[in-house]
Amino acid sequence: MAERRLLVLFGSQTGTAQDTAERIGREAKRRHLRCRVEALDSCDMANLIHEPLVVFVCATTGQGDPPDNMKMFWRFLFRKNLPGGSLCQLDYAVLGLGDSSYPKFNFVAKKLHKRLLQLGGSPLLPVALGDDQHDLGPDAVVDPWLVALWDKILALYPLPPGLEIISPDVRLPPKYTLRYLPEDSPHPGSDLLQPPAARAAPCELHPFAARVLSNQRVTAESHFQDVRLIEFDIAGSGITFSAGDVVMIQPQNCPEDVQQFCQLLCLEPHRRFVLEPTEPGTALPPLLPQPCTIRHLVTHYLDISCVPRRSFFELLASFSTNELEREKLQEFSSAQGQEELYSYCNRPRRTTLEALWDFPHTTCAIPADYLLDLIPRIRPRAFSIASSVLAHPERMQILVAVVRYRTRLSKPRRGLCSTWLASLNPEQGDVRVPLWVKKGGMKFPADPATPVIMIGPGTGVAPFRAAIQERVALGRRGNCLFFGCRYKSKDFYCQMEWEELVTKGLLTLFTAFSRDQEEKVYVQHRIRENGRLVWELLSSGNAHVYLAG
Repeated sequence: MAERRLLVLFGSQTGTAQDTAERIGREAKRRHLRCRVEALDSCDMANLIHEPLVVFVCATTGQGDPPDNMKMFWRFLFRKNLPGGSLCQLDYAVLGLGDSSYPKFNFVAKKLHKRLLQLGGSPLLPVALGDDQHDLGPDAVVDPWLVALWDKILALYPLPPGLEIISPDVRLPPKYTLRYLPEDSPHPGSDLLQPPAARAAPCELHPFAARVLSNQRVTAESHFQDVRLIEFDIAGSGITFSAGDVVMIQPQNCPEDVQQFCQLLCLEPHRRFVLEPTEPGTALPPLLPQPCTIRHLVTHYLDISCVPRRSFFELLASFSTNELEREKLQEFSSAQGQEELYSYCNRPRRTTLEALWDFPHTTCAIPADYLLDLIPRIRPRAFSIASSVLAHPERMQILVAVVRYRTRLSKPRRGLCSTWLASLNPEQGDVRVPLWVKKGGMKFPADPATPVIMIGPGTGVAPFRAAIQERVALGRRGNCLFFGCRYKSKDFYCQMEWEELVTKGLLTLFTAFSRDQEEKVYVQHRIRENGRLVWELLSSGNAHVYLAG
């Protein structure tokens, strides 16, 4: 009998595709299939020709782009020299996750499906196109598609004699076991809380621990929005960047939330443990030190401030010994309960920690072994770099709007990363932030004679500050900036810097302060008023136009 094995590969930007891929992995285990779930870029592409059965789960980002963790796979798959029948032994299915309000809805999934067909693969089902805009979210498409998928797979690979599908009421084993170390076991010499030092160029697996040099509020104290200009020391990091590039920052949970979480789950923050995979061949999470403390795991790894997904409630229900709580958790994890779940979680942006508060009997029964199955890891956040190394050697600056807003919940919602960054005070000692740089989507013209029109309202001005600093240092003129904010006196970021460049004839600046007069004035009004100049730059100067929000 053919080996019953399935490979589930995902391309995920925000974690939804990964969550769905892991759901498919769990359902495969219930059907006694040997199953691996991996990011597309972690998979050895050359081995794809030996795989009999693969399910691809892919998100689409931006303007029809593949997510970061499938970019290498994407380039490999579209190589011209791949022979036509190279995947003729492959049975596959493609599940796309997208948003139909974008013009290139599920572009990656559609294109992948087509390419796999070209290479000789046999589709088990038509490509599924999950849509965020649907009332029930992508699950409206995913649920029925998965029912059809398992019918197809079980027809090809029937259950071995004497085995039945494991019931949803039976909890699957955790991915890892937490083995606590004796309290008196020797501690490793290095500080667990320090991100690893830079090797070659820093990257997600090896970020650079950059020292915070300054953290300055650039909006008036009376202004509702707290915006920071933060400067990092990147000397000796090996980091290089140019205007338009993006810095990725790995945030952490605040100490109060960590303490609350540990209390709720009856965890001892100081306890040290090592992770042991339940199944041979399962890789350990790359960003966790071994051994590790509970405090480090909760502070740096578990995303207790994210809005929990359906899979969270499904697993939580399996721990519940309280009938009332279990009924509610089962409702949230059912297909029929998705509207109810949306009102409970997504609409008010309720966090995982707050959801755990609401189910106290269940929460204190969560086995520590399941923490990494229950709660996703904290994802890095991207910020446009707001400075140029030509103006600030060995330094990097970012402009951060601190995210804070209200929903129907009494406590204001706070952005995890921006709140953490705003709280860092370099005057209180050596404060460090794990970061690395990614190429951005903006490329500024190489020809020094090409003028540049930049439209950057609010913190959207950040990449243009880097570009203007870079261009001025290189002696390039033709820099035109349209900047907009609410009030000249409250949130006109970098005002003195712009005015000095205008005085020196190195910048043409147009400002729109929307609330400083009766009629609201925005950057588009200033563009229209200066239409003749804009047209002249475009038609005779061949100007490039950039817009960031």
